[in-house]
Amino acid sequence: MMSNSNYVKKVVFPLEILPVITLGSALFHSCISLVVLVIAQLLITHTLFWTALLFPLILVPLILGTLGISWFLASLGVYLRDVGHVITVLTTVLLFLSPVLYPVAALPEVYRPWLQMNPLTYIIEESRSVLLFGNLPHWDSLGIAIAIGAVIAAMGFWFFQKTRKGFADVI
Repeated sequence: MMSNSNYVKKVVFPLEILPVITLGSALFHSCISLVVLVIAQLLITHTLFWTALLFPLILVPLILGTLGISWFLASLGVYLRDVGHVITVLTTVLLFLSPVLYPVAALPEVYRPWLQMNPLTYIIEESRSVLLFGNLPHWDSLGIAIAIGAVIAAMGFWFFQKTRKGFADVI
């Protein structure tokens, strides 16, 4: 929001679209990375599972949750200038606490329940399962994840709408 302060001061501009644009940009880069992954999988394993078509469905809870958190943090960042710095550190911590660099099965059994509390664990594990191993997603867990993502998006949008009245004054 701070980098787009000239839009905030305009009366007609829909401010809630700024986090959506940022998310869209990240999704575009993710699509490019996905194409590279698919090409690498075809070259290395000579297989591409049909379940890869379900991958966008796995991303729905991530997109909804990210959008909600983006709305929340964008409005919070207007009032608290250090939010961006804190988010940079938290993102790095979240990377190492998520099974991005390792599968959950590689951890000792005693640590797995702790890892399951990470909201990204389900999405990462399901993405790996659908894209690389050709497994169907767990539909019940996916439904729950989508519902949680929708609630986070709704709460973030609500918070954004409640706090946006003071944006022009603070900026």
